Amino acid sequence: MPRGGGLMAPGARLLFLLAVWTLAALARHGTGKAGDGGWQRPGPAVLAEEQRCAVERRADLSYSEFVQHYAFSRPVILQGLTDNSRFRALCSRERLLASFGDSVVRLSTANTYSYRKVDLPFQEYVEHLLYPQDPTSLGNDTLYFFGDNNFSEWASLFQHYSPPPFSLLGTTTAYSFGIAGAGSGVPFHWHGPGFSEVIYGRKRWFLYPPEKTPEFHPNKTTLAWLQDMYPTLAPSARPLECTVQAGEVLYFPDRWWHATLNLDTSVFISTFLS
Repeated sequence: MPRGGGLMAPGARLLFLLAVWTLAALARHGTGKAGDGGWQRPGPAVLAEEQRCAVERRADLSYSEFVQHYAFSRPVILQGLTDNSRFRALCSRERLLASFGDSVVRLSTANTYSYRKVDLPFQEYVEHLLYPQDPTSLGNDTLYFFGDNNFSEWASLFQHYSPPPFSLLGTTTAYSFGIAGAGSGVPFHWHGPGFSEVIYGRKRWFLYPPEKTPEFHPNKTTLAWLQDMYPTLAPSARPLECTVQAGEVLYFPDRWWHATLNLDTSVFISTFLS
């Protein structure tokens, strides 16, 4: 539902969005389809999407335009710059389990600082921990597979990924690959610039420029922030936000605050610049 519909207050609208969690899962995803790579499951696996997008989408963007208008100043969503259909096919649930089911992956807690790390087989993570976020759980009690990748062990997958051409802006780049359940995400944090591409699912982003520190609790999940804090924000205090669809790439500049919320079970990869 677009913001500003006039008939529903912000708090009531947010409750409405959260209420469709179960209904949307049953109506849209059923038992999983080929188009979602087999990652969606029956049950409460989808969150509703806010239709408003405050981040510009660009296709056929030139390198000079990117540097002049976005690289150092504001986020942008890139469309159609690379073809990662091969990588997408290799990231289906069936193929990843067949290739890496016995591989040990390192999980991080889904809070701002991610101090705690847990190692376990990838298949165990997928089959036993990849479930929708419990709205009552804290981020430091939620395990999240993103980053800390073993690049030697996963090289056969990463060699098929085509990063955005603008990633050449950095002197070095590093990939961070992840898979996470619906409603999960990382609360506000910042680091150097980077690109984040959604392979399967949808990922909602909330962004603030470096000079505008958001109000948040580092151990509470993005879902809790969306439910408790977001409705209290004045329009002028709200973040830039948008839902990035499968096949799209979000670029965020250096030191921009950002939080993420996976609206479905999502497969994603980021390219960080230095």
